[in-house]
Amino acid sequence: MDILTDLRIRAAEPTDGATLWALLEPVFRAGETYAIDPAISRDDALAWWAGGTHDAFIAARDGVALGSYYICPNQQGGGAHVCNCGFVTAAQAQGQGVARAMLLHALEEARARGYLAMQFNCVVESNTRAVKLWQAHGFAVAGRLPGAFRHPQKGFIDALVMYRKL
Repeated sequence: MDILTDLRIRAAEPTDGATLWALLEPVFRAGETYAIDPAISRDDALAWWAGGTHDAFIAARDGVALGSYYICPNQQGGGAHVCNCGFVTAAQAQGQGVARAMLLHALEEARARGYLAMQFNCVVESNTRAVKLWQAHGFAVAGRLPGAFRHPQKGFIDALVMYRKL
């Protein structure tokens, strides 16, 4: 079975809180890839991931959620033509193309919404799988923020700003 053929990506609904939390909680608690308080509450995490200007999506196969991403304007006003996204993949689905499928969906979604570029503001340098994937799809490192991320095992490490025109 090809996970990408069977993968369905849909907009998250207000009733998807438990599904989103099941994906977000292990990632946020680990504290290795997001500049989010690892002790963030469920309600605050869901409000951040799928509230405000963030529109969340869920990637699932056979009804099992394997990942989620959000898309939003990176800035307001003069910067609103650039979008930002965040991605999480369930541990059991890592390395199976789920993040790539979500990225391709996000790029299409961004173009459909009229964005001219996509920017990731804080890609933790130790998240080598993500850095490699983003670069393989045309993202360049636009900046390096020395010691900007406090990794729970590695200490202070660099965060990358990655950017791609659409």
